[in-house]
Amino acid sequence: MDDVLEPVTPVVEAIFAGIALPVLVYFLIINSSYLVLVVAAALDFRRSTRQLPFAGREELLGSGMVPGVSVVTAMFNEEAGIKVATQAMLALHYPRHEVIVVDDGSSDDGFEVLREAFDLVEVPRRMPQDLQVSEAATSVHVPRNGRTRLTVVRKANSGRSDSLNVGVNFATQDLVVFVDSDSVLDPDALLAIVRPFAEDPVRVVAGGGVIRAVNGCVVRGGRVTEVRMSRNWLARIQVVEYLRAFHLGRAGWSRLKSLILISGAFGIFRRDVLVEVGGLDPTSIGEDFELVLRVHKHMRRLKRDYRVQFVSEPICWTEVPETAGVLRKQRRRWHRGLWETLWAYRSMLLNPRYGSIGMVAIPYYWLFELLAPLLELFGLVLVVLGTLLGVVDVGYFLLFMAVAYGYAILVTLAAMTVEELSFHKYPRWRDLLSTLAAAVVENIGYRQATAIWRLEGWWQSLTGRKQEWGTMTRTGFDTSEEERP
Repeated sequence: MDDVLEPVTPVVEAIFAGIALPVLVYFLIINSSYLVLVVAAALDFRRSTRQLPFAGREELLGSGMVPGVSVVTAMFNEEAGIKVATQAMLALHYPRHEVIVVDDGSSDDGFEVLREAFDLVEVPRRMPQDLQVSEAATSVHVPRNGRTRLTVVRKANSGRSDSLNVGVNFATQDLVVFVDSDSVLDPDALLAIVRPFAEDPVRVVAGGGVIRAVNGCVVRGGRVTEVRMSRNWLARIQVVEYLRAFHLGRAGWSRLKSLILISGAFGIFRRDVLVEVGGLDPTSIGEDFELVLRVHKHMRRLKRDYRVQFVSEPICWTEVPETAGVLRKQRRRWHRGLWETLWAYRSMLLNPRYGSIGMVAIPYYWLFELLAPLLELFGLVLVVLGTLLGVVDVGYFLLFMAVAYGYAILVTLAAMTVEELSFHKYPRWRDLLSTLAAAVVENIGYRQATAIWRLEGWWQSLTGRKQEWGTMTRTGFDTSEEERP
């Protein structure tokens, strides 16, 4: 073994001599940046919590002056949960909203489920041409009673983005909310996410809400009636991930006025702005990220005063993958979309014309989101190999593990503390302990595996391989109380 490793030792020693300090500094900066976002999010939560009793939500609910909302969702083979999801969207607490479901050429019986549940009848309605689409509507259906504000549009399969653009064309209200058809919204979600638009209707152009994992929760009638942790460890770790990245991370960026990513599972836009920028890009894998960057670029070029805001109150509950195979495809797709979008908007990088978006947010995503898996795996492999070869002393190895992983665990625990003190979503101690355990377990195997999968997605893009979307089996939303311990 020594004969095999002997020629490698000088190479590892030379590389390590050059990167020993930069590796530590990189992990120190990335974890510190996460901590800054957590602190910024905590300040934002504190302000929101203080304003909540005076937010006037009841007045908003009874007001005829609030902006109308079109809730648009695209479904593709969502037979298991589309009925409950649609019922839940129609039952959202809001004075004036409509629901538009676009059937993207499903091959299952999802449309038949909707037709039977809502007594749908076909109507001769032409689709407006505000947004250009690849596949136009083949038929439009509404409930026979004429009162239920539901429109179901059927079309040939052309993907989620093109289907949502079709939905925008049919939307009749000033605001458009994109919701995944496999998600569940809190009853007051629309009231919460619309509030910034009601308070500042001229400047606020887009917003996003909280995304949480519904796995393990008790769901009845399209409502999460009890928040619980999943028994599946992959799902548990993703609860921690979503909390850190999709909740506190985006709340922090919003506080810094530099939010550039809104989850497609729950995002809201002014319809006129969507039409101005051309809607979602069907050719983009990271279509949600790409749309928000396009909005920023459009507004900055026109020198408009505008805001893109994250709202920490409304929650969108969504199923997360519980198998490594599905999770791998998801993370490959996410990272490929990140790379392709950042590359497409590279002209905004370090460009003072785009303010904090170009000078802070986009450089951050390049350095700490895109390059993170590459640098993390390279640093980890080099340090472990160097330690085995005797090039790296034990002291440096322990320091590396403390800065790269120990600090990351502390940041995650800080995020969980902020979230629990602010919202207290998990009432059972058992679930809180499971969350704490997941924050530690995340760094042992899971984090390294997702880094590899993200690099696979990047490599697929660089080599021009066709994107495979993959599927995730849905269990549907309704769960029986008797099935839960």
